[in-house]
Amino acid sequence: MWPQVFARPGTAGAGQGFLRFMTVPRETVVIPRRGWRIDPRRALVAAAICWVGFAALVWLVETGRSGSIDSLGLLFWRDADLKPMGPELLLEMVRDVTSLGGVVLRNLIALGAVVALLFLRLRREAVLLALTVVLAWVVEFAIKVAVGRPRPEIVPHLTDAGGASFPSGHSFNSAVVFIAVALAFATMSTRQSVRITVIGSAIVLSLLVAWSRVWLGVHFPSDVTAGWLGGAGWAFLATALLSRAARDMAKQAPAP
Repeated sequence: MWPQVFARPGTAGAGQGFLRFMTVPRETVVIPRRGWRIDPRRALVAAAICWVGFAALVWLVETGRSGSIDSLGLLFWRDADLKPMGPELLLEMVRDVTSLGGVVLRNLIALGAVVALLFLRLRREAVLLALTVVLAWVVEFAIKVAVGRPRPEIVPHLTDAGGASFPSGHSFNSAVVFIAVALAFATMSTRQSVRITVIGSAIVLSLLVAWSRVWLGVHFPSDVTAGWLGGAGWAFLATALLSRAARDMAKQAPAP
């Protein structure tokens, strides 16, 4: 039982004033509305461009025509010990960048984005993002198994890496997650400059992750280029093809 508090005579007014001073004013939280959605036809065009580039790289790799470019890219800007030139701090920074495309961080980012979208009551966008990311795992794994390219042994590996080399999983999945998240949150703005900044930042960040894999010696340039093109292509393709299914699933889900 809580203790009873008795006010002394003559102190009631002061106590009420103190309570009014300590009361936090009520605030109204405004949930943002959808201000934009990418045109499915434009998304299909972007996806087609990416997948054509991806198919071209698959052909180059499968026919052995990418060897000279891959070797040149891996050996670029390296010292006599075949390690990237620059201070140790730069190497650690590159490792930090590549970790953004790792399994743990990128999936935490995707999960956090889904939760945020649900909190903002953008349920269609949340479902679409979840479908895009989960199905991307299947697509990327299937391509890795189909191509079965071993990892490069030209230069030392400066970070742990396993599995097949083509396409780069970090490049593919970081492009999927970052671009899909950007497309989801871009719906909240009616300003084109804001949308371009959000989506452009996601593209640049995913490209940095792709570049870091070559710098660390665990992927050929063709691996990361194909991975990024495939991931970006999948993000735009899923946006165009899965939006209606995501909308129907969001409607069927019970209201919070």
